[in-house]
Amino acid sequence: MTQNNWITLETTIKPYQLELMKGLLLDNEIQSVIINKIDSSYLQFGEAELKVKASDLETAKEILKDVQE
Repeated sequence: MTQNNWITLETTIKPYQLELMKGLLLDNEIQSVIINKIDSSYLQFGEAELKVKASDLETAKEILKDVQE
């Protein structure tokens, strides 16, 4: 996995939201990864990021836009 090919699609302090988005993207055959940068000791610092391949970015935005509306 080359780091340069992945773009952050969404960030949040609630990683469970990203898990739901990841499942929806997977249902539409879009690979994604979650990078959890939240401090495990305090859970008040940092964010989790949902990343998709750069080539899938626009399609992923459209899929999630339909759900968020």
